[in-house]
Amino acid sequence: MVVELIYFNMSVEYCNGEESSMNSIVKNYYNDNAELEWNRLGNPYTNIEFRSSMYLIEKYFPETGYILDIGSGPGRYSLELLKKGYKLSLLDISNNELDIARDKIKEAGLSSEGYHCKSALELDSFEDESFDGILLMGPLYHLHEEKDRMKVLKDTYRILKKDGVGLISYINTWGALKAGVSEFPEIFENIEYFQKYVNGDLKLSCLEGFTESYFTIPSLALAEVKKAGFKIVSYAGVESFLSGLKAQINELYKNMPEVYENFMASAVKCCEMPQYRDATEHIHIIVKKR
Repeated sequence: MVVELIYFNMSVEYCNGEESSMNSIVKNYYNDNAELEWNRLGNPYTNIEFRSSMYLIEKYFPETGYILDIGSGPGRYSLELLKKGYKLSLLDISNNELDIARDKIKEAGLSSEGYHCKSALELDSFEDESFDGILLMGPLYHLHEEKDRMKVLKDTYRILKKDGVGLISYINTWGALKAGVSEFPEIFENIEYFQKYVNGDLKLSCLEGFTESYFTIPSLALAEVKKAGFKIVSYAGVESFLSGLKAQINELYKNMPEVYENFMASAVKCCEMPQYRDATEHIHIIVKKR
């Protein structure tokens, strides 16, 4: 389950359908935008997120083993890990996303161990210490309550093997503030919004964001992850020094493709540098089970 920072006002009907829980709202959003999710990471700007994420996986994950992709979406990362020879299962709240993942994996001549259509809050069926690595990239974007985020984190810790590695993602309000200059400047007509983004711990309804969502800041995200028992190995800002430069990157891709590639390669290598990682839209925390 991966998202680009897209802000728009969705209809009240979409937000207040027959089911009103956050899970149903988020599930409806991803079911309705399943194909968009597959295509999203392929554009010139968001591709830096994909490349940086793969760089971190290749750098920190074990070379072999059983991986659980929690919030797998249409399987962009799952497919790449299967190509590398990992044993892997996918879990996502959206059945439409999983259908795309199943088709893409089959087209590649590969197979997964399982497709689980459920919320990240429903990890109870997985046995303790079942996985060598876990991707948790997306579910925490949508949980307003700390108790819910902690349940997901503690279950992730429980089902990860000792010394297993996880990649845990949050959306960062500091980076979103930069993106807001070009993507959603109208909300800052109210100057109080600036402080809200600086403070983090931001709970957005589906009328305020792309769907019901939770944005925070690096220090709060790191504290939650530590509270769940994980050892933090590293963390990265996956947009690196290109964060907030969507229009410029798109132009560079179109007019100077070789220079674009040089910027992308350099940004990936710099994604863990302290001067960049705290001010990007997405932060990835690399953890290990003690």
